[in-house]
Amino acid sequence: MFDILEADIVIFQETKIQRKDLVDDMVLVPGWDCYWSLPKHKKGYSGVVIYTRQSVCAPIRAEEGITGILCPPGSTTSFFNGPEDQQIGGYPSRTQLEASLADATTLDSEGRCVILEFRAFVLLGVYSPANRDETRDDFRLGFLDVLDARIRNLVAMGKRVVLAGDLNISREELDTANAEASMRKNGYTAEEYMSTPARRMFNQLLEGGKIVGERDQGREESAMWDICRGFHPRRKGMFTCWEQKVNARPGNYGARIDYVLSSLDMKSWFSDSNIQEGLMDQIDIHGETVHTLDVMNPQGVFLNGIRQREYSTCDMLSLSGKLIPEFDGRRNIKDMFTRKPSLAKSPSTATSLADTEQEDSNTDDTVGSSIEQVPQAGSPRSIAATGQTAKEIVPHVAGKKRSFAATSTSRPLKRSKSGASGPVVPSNSKGQQSLKGFFFKPTATAQVGSTTPSPTQDAEKQNGDSPKPVLEAAIEFNPSNTEPSTQNNTAELFSSISPTSPLARQGPGSTGTRSAQTSPSKKEYEEGDLDKVHDPIQSKESWTKLFTKPAAPRCEGHNEPCKTMLTKKSGMNCGRSFWMCARPLGPSGQKEKNTQWRCPTFIWCSDWNSTTSMA
Repeated sequence: MFDILEADIVIFQETKIQRKDLVDDMVLVPGWDCYWSLPKHKKGYSGVVIYTRQSVCAPIRAEEGITGILCPPGSTTSFFNGPEDQQIGGYPSRTQLEASLADATTLDSEGRCVILEFRAFVLLGVYSPANRDETRDDFRLGFLDVLDARIRNLVAMGKRVVLAGDLNISREELDTANAEASMRKNGYTAEEYMSTPARRMFNQLLEGGKIVGERDQGREESAMWDICRGFHPRRKGMFTCWEQKVNARPGNYGARIDYVLSSLDMKSWFSDSNIQEGLMDQIDIHGETVHTLDVMNPQGVFLNGIRQREYSTCDMLSLSGKLIPEFDGRRNIKDMFTRKPSLAKSPSTATSLADTEQEDSNTDDTVGSSIEQVPQAGSPRSIAATGQTAKEIVPHVAGKKRSFAATSTSRPLKRSKSGASGPVVPSNSKGQQSLKGFFFKPTATAQVGSTTPSPTQDAEKQNGDSPKPVLEAAIEFNPSNTEPSTQNNTAELFSSISPTSPLARQGPGSTGTRSAQTSPSKKEYEEGDLDKVHDPIQSKESWTKLFTKPAAPRCEGHNEPCKTMLTKKSGMNCGRSFWMCARPLGPSGQKEKNTQWRCPTFIWCSDWNSTTSMA
């Protein structure tokens, strides 16, 4: 996927996984390094990861969280208390943290930020809390407040800053399709809409942001530039998020809540910015006065765009995913097919190996022909092949013959079950192979009235097995044949058999012969016994109706099958299912008539009877 993106830095937000869920394909990506921030307590919640292409860029420092209160892996010292040469800097002051509505430990416990410092700039990968309900408002505003302080502190230090991620904020009316609907729903005016706390704080951070009234204290100046909006100032429909539950993406009914921002001193670095189909903001970056490779890697790796040394494990930072204990020292299985060839063996080693092979070939033929050659003791191959320790392997001494006891690696036979007293006879029966086999017996070729035993019965007698019941062998049922004549013949066959006749009485262990003269009349057969016979055709239809999904109704606007949805809104209809048009919402976000978008069809599932309606 990274090769398709043709990117050198890839940031994922809302990974929703735990550390135990990490697998090789996520961490041991060939040619890439990764830096994770995972939730500390909540399972399957939030999460951020940044991937960097090792051949192009390598950070010099890495941190998790926005406050600096967390500790690096394997350390008990927080980032802001660590050595100065290992600090990224810009940590919020105590005054700034006290002004926040949430404490620092809580803010960084949900895995919402990874910070990487390159020689060129500081990169922040962020996943901001969403505006779900009022219970999370304090946490959301506290996170944005501390994030704003950290960015401004880094810029004040003279460092270039790039912020990329999901901020869950629409900058202005132009960045959301439902701005007017939201204002009507909440009773906001345009000024009140722009003055909501999160939106106001965000616009004060951006150059050219819409601000109603005077700026807040501490935010008198803008610090960041909205790169994509900078290249497309009045472009509409530039959305990065769509409601998946209503399939709003085809109609582009969404909002722009994902951003790539840069500090103001980096505006000349960018040549273009756009939204790629299927992704959020994508930017093209170039350096005008310096070689990009020189400033995107540690000192001495590149010089004037020419690599001076290869990337090695010494360049890895403590936050690297490849240093997680579960993955440390391992590699992806794909590397086994792309690894470099090992160095050539020295002549002395090759000669000694050749001499050893020659000595092995001169051993006793009687022993060597009956056992396999044992590898040299102490070699990993010998231990893995025999399952023994190095002490248990007897080394081969040149000039002496090997004994069978020393070289035998045969394993003892498995102990048989204590309850087994006789030979086990394999069964030819395959058991029930399908649902149909539950309702009728296997097909047999015996015929009613035949006095000559079949070859199968002769074989069963020779093996000591009792013959099958005649009633079972006399009936041959073909499920594919549903003609009335076949059913009548089957009914006549049952009616011609009396329970008191030798044909019906013959069962396992019976050695009597069958004769057409002993067949009873229809009067001797009890009429009630015929009702006890299962009709396989009827049973098949019953099972089919049981497991078949009900036919979906068709929508009124397009005559297409509807889809089912579940009501989750609290109220008297919570938990009820309903049918609705399967087409996506249009750009208006409303159900429309006589258009290609979703029509107003709505049917409660409890009110829909597929059998009656289809009839």
